[in-house]
Amino acid sequence: MALETVEAPLTGTIIDVKVSVGSNVKERELMFLIESMKMENPVFAPVSGVVTEIKVSPGQRVKNREVLAVIEY
Repeated sequence: MALETVEAPLTGTIIDVKVSVGSNVKERELMFLIESMKMENPVFAPVSGVVTEIKVSPGQRVKNREVLAVIEY
């Protein structure tokens, strides 16, 4: 098995976490919503696998390229 990180595509605030640790996700499945400049920006799973770690929660500020989650595939 390998690990893939899910990174924030831009600086903003996490407004929704759509997955939990242990969730099976498919490639391109919606994982997070980030608000930036009053727009909601979706963050999708880069690979199919199992979410092993979530590093953020709603309301948290994140920076561009900050790791949001880890997927084992």
